[in-house]
Amino acid sequence: MNTSPIIQVQQAMNDRFIICDGLETVAAAIEKIKETGVSTIIVEKRNDNDEYGAVFLSDIAKKVIATDRSPERVNLYEIMTKPVLSVLPDMDVRYCARLFEQFGISRAPVIKDHNILGMISYSNIALISGNKQP
Repeated sequence: MNTSPIIQVQQAMNDRFIICDGLETVAAAIEKIKETGVSTIIVEKRNDNDEYGAVFLSDIAKKVIATDRSPERVNLYEIMTKPVLSVLPDMDVRYCARLFEQFGISRAPVIKDHNILGMISYSNIALISGNKQP
């Protein structure tokens, strides 16, 4: 029987994201990314019944730069993933890693009561699991 302590997502998550409006241009978002050094953009919900979206640097590279579109003319809502797959803060990081594998993602927002608390990634999971005490 495994008696290892459970590491919850909230223990591993980070606050490395910015929130933008879906109508913002990719160019404006890139400026915010440069200012903050983050690589995750959460696209704000339009109303209480809406869902969050997400744009990653890889989305900008694949959907804007690679297709020769102008960042000044493309809005975030045009390239975002929505709804974004999210996890709860009290989820075991082992299950979070399995969820990532099942859906082919590498990071997700941590959401509780419809509010984003942070972001979790494979890197966060690996680093916190590597520091686990025997």
